[in-house]
Amino acid sequence: MTTIGYLGPKGTFTKLAVDTAFNQEKKKSYKTIPECIDAISMDEIEIGVVPLENAIEGTVQLTVDYLIHQVRLPVAAEIVVPIQQHLLVRKDFDGDLRDIREVHSHSHAIAQCHQYIHQHLTNATIKYTTSTGKAAELVSESGESIAAIGNKLAASEYDLKILEENVHDYPNNHTRFLVLTKNEDLVKINHEVLSEKTTLMITLPSDQAGALHQILSAFAWRKMNLSKIESRPTKTGLGNYFFMIDVEQAYDDVLFPGVQAELEALGCNVSVLGTYPVYHLNI
Repeated sequence: MTTIGYLGPKGTFTKLAVDTAFNQEKKKSYKTIPECIDAISMDEIEIGVVPLENAIEGTVQLTVDYLIHQVRLPVAAEIVVPIQQHLLVRKDFDGDLRDIREVHSHSHAIAQCHQYIHQHLTNATIKYTTSTGKAAELVSESGESIAAIGNKLAASEYDLKILEENVHDYPNNHTRFLVLTKNEDLVKINHEVLSEKTTLMITLPSDQAGALHQILSAFAWRKMNLSKIESRPTKTGLGNYFFMIDVEQAYDDVLFPGVQAELEALGCNVSVLGTYPVYHLNI
């Protein structure tokens, strides 16, 4: 049976995405994103699901940097999930918001609820955890006046009550998750494919004026739509960057080889990180 790894423990949004996207596969949680990616690399699991980007907080830099600099694995699919953050407390908590002394959650979840915390939890200290699920677990094991920010699955898994619903600052909150595997044939997601995408990693030649403009022009005149372009440091010195570019179409044998040849003629290094379907899940 195929085993799917995810950022755990129980009750994380990654686990929610995995439960919705996949059916009968065996599932295994990991404490950190690198541990999950390493498990795929070492054949401990066949598939891994990790968060990539949130609509409010932006890119999960740890995921990008670990995939680029440590363990390079192909992207087999992308899962987009709506995110609803709730304020969770123990069922025996009988106070109000002013009685909460600590708020626990992942740094991205805290950032997604910054205004709510600022306005309503004025007496609380923020405590960061490795995941929203871990925050819920900590609250369930504590007798103190503490709360977690997490989802309804976390509330159910750790027998917590939802003190306040939808405490995120912006309503259109979604997270993109990457499905990573060495064998794409194992990925069976029983949902409709919304679109196709190809992700490229491009390293610019040094000290060449207008290089980024020339790169974008290679896509523009071919009418290839770019949904995202982001720079990240190469970790080889100040001012050295690579670009990750998402192209809104599957890799083909006509346009993409032409782009690659044009960019390589400019002195760029081009790598295809994956060409894959995109699924939007209703949770």
